[in-house]
Amino acid sequence: MNDWPDRRTGDRSERYGRGSASPQPESARAMPHIQRRPAPPQRPTVPPQSQGYDDRYQGGQPGYGNSPEPGYDSGYNTGQVYGGGTGGRGGGRGGGGGDAGYVQGRPPVDWRRRIKLGALTLVVVLLVVSVSTYFWADGKLKREVDLAKVIERPEAGDGTNYLIVGSDSREGMSAEDKKRLRTGSAEGKRTDSMMILHDGSNGPTLISLPRDSQVEIPSFKGSESGKMFPGTGRQVKLNAAYAEDGPELLVRTVEFNTGLRIDHYVEIGFGGFAQIVDAIGGVEMDIPKAFKDKKSGADFQAGKQTLNGEQSLAFVRTRYAFAGSDLDRTKNQQKFLAALASQTATPSTILNPFKLYPTMGAGLDTLIVDKDMSLWSLANMFFAMKGVTGGDGTSMNMPISGSANGNLVWDKAKVKQLVQQLKNDEKVTVKGN
Repeated sequence: MNDWPDRRTGDRSERYGRGSASPQPESARAMPHIQRRPAPPQRPTVPPQSQGYDDRYQGGQPGYGNSPEPGYDSGYNTGQVYGGGTGGRGGGRGGGGGDAGYVQGRPPVDWRRRIKLGALTLVVVLLVVSVSTYFWADGKLKREVDLAKVIERPEAGDGTNYLIVGSDSREGMSAEDKKRLRTGSAEGKRTDSMMILHDGSNGPTLISLPRDSQVEIPSFKGSESGKMFPGTGRQVKLNAAYAEDGPELLVRTVEFNTGLRIDHYVEIGFGGFAQIVDAIGGVEMDIPKAFKDKKSGADFQAGKQTLNGEQSLAFVRTRYAFAGSDLDRTKNQQKFLAALASQTATPSTILNPFKLYPTMGAGLDTLIVDKDMSLWSLANMFFAMKGVTGGDGTSMNMPISGSANGNLVWDKAKVKQLVQQLKNDEKVTVKGN
């Protein structure tokens, strides 16, 4: 019978060692055999090739570079931690052999937090860029026209009315530019085109005012001197009002002869017009019939084509090549401005800083506006211009009844009806020339 603990073999009654009562010396006896439980296989912590010292026993002697005895664990620990447990060999407490090779320490990535932080950063950057762009653009506007100097103004109606003027100003143009654009070198500036743009709830309406229109110069207050000039009933061409006392007298004359209040004034010169077209890469136009004009430099074939700045200026200035002269020219001007606005207000321009900033810079550097004009009002005008040829938009010339002394005479009855519809922000039904 085996009563030895831990699987020892031998008779329990056998005595050996110190304290034996036998008078004879004890003979050699076999030591009780202890059976070890085989240790679980353990992954080596360091590759054998890189291990310079092996403290495990081989045959009872410490070995150097020898292979470890199978099933023997010396308890050596290099400091590396394996498994998902909290410590110890073989995965530690609660660890299993299946977790070997997993290293704890870095927490999992919080993608939701990263996305929120990225979105917040993007919003802040866009806000900073937008605010910076606004103040940059606002600082470029030349607010030089004071509509407060205009006297005896008509009552305001619904919607917003812009007086858009294209002048023949050569300001900022070099001698080479003047030659290339065929503008000549005349001093000062005169109006080359004039339009009223009404922006209302029934769609935008663009009305051209021919420069040869016969109008009456009313009483007015000098824009520079502040002196009052009484009305004498003088009948002149419309562009003479601008030449006599600038934008303020032009606004006063248009309001007096139409009865329509002008809310904002916008003017652009030859050079700025060409620069805007070049900045957006040209404007595509569909020209129905070929024409040529030596004075403006126009030489166009029929069909679709993209006009650069020089060609665009020649297109809108040409009148001697047409039977209708100034009336045909104003129609081309309306058509071109609507195409310019439509092709500029596109995602490819607005979302592209390499096109947006040069376009804004070219336009804002040469625009002259009234003192109450904001960037918001200017943007509204621009998008209203874009809508002239689409949707509910309307474009027309001021109704003409005939001519006198080479000047175009407005049809007073139609003009009165037209102005009433604009004031009430109604759909325009009046037809122009």
